[in-house]
Amino acid sequence: VPATDKLVEQARQTVENLKARKDLEEFTPMLKTAAGVAIFPAVYKAGFVIGAEMGNGVILARNDDGSWGYPAFYTMGAGSVGLQAGAQQAEIVFIIRSRKALEAVIKHQGKFGADAGIAIGHLGSGVEGSATSNLGLDMVAFTGAKGLFGGGSLEGAAIVRRNDYNKEYYGVQTPPADILLKGTQRNNRADRLRSALIVR
Repeated sequence: VPATDKLVEQARQTVENLKARKDLEEFTPMLKTAAGVAIFPAVYKAGFVIGAEMGNGVILARNDDGSWGYPAFYTMGAGSVGLQAGAQQAEIVFIIRSRKALEAVIKHQGKFGADAGIAIGHLGSGVEGSATSNLGLDMVAFTGAKGLFGGGSLEGAAIVRRNDYNKEYYGVQTPPADILLKGTQRNNRADRLRSALIVR
């Protein structure tokens, strides 16, 4: 099975896992109104040097008709700010709450947070959700692991497009903006993931 297909299936499982978490009750309502999602099924917390890879994932955008588009592949890394030595692994999903934030993520690949003009928050297991959910955040990170990310590490995180994975998955070299904003590519092997993102 190609690495891209494995990653898409892992992303689907990550979404299902977080939807089922009783302690992440705000995840599903936010997913219902999200403009996009960034899903990283296996993110490692460790004392990495700047630019070290933390995990591969996918970004999907919601279409105008409310359906979900097809995935573009990315890698997320982070500098040493807020990251401690260790080998914890966790699933993480960023809920992208507006089209403006989605476009900023695509345009400013390389940096989350203030550099892209995006406000990021974190709701995880053991994190008080209701107090932070209505602060007008552009993106909210959900993870089932306690204390995996502090605000500093999120602000210092970067995502970088995986052109090799996008080409492998769609058979042509195509920029993520075309996949996510123009809907130029389709691959029915992503349909299970797209269905998992639908909140009924």
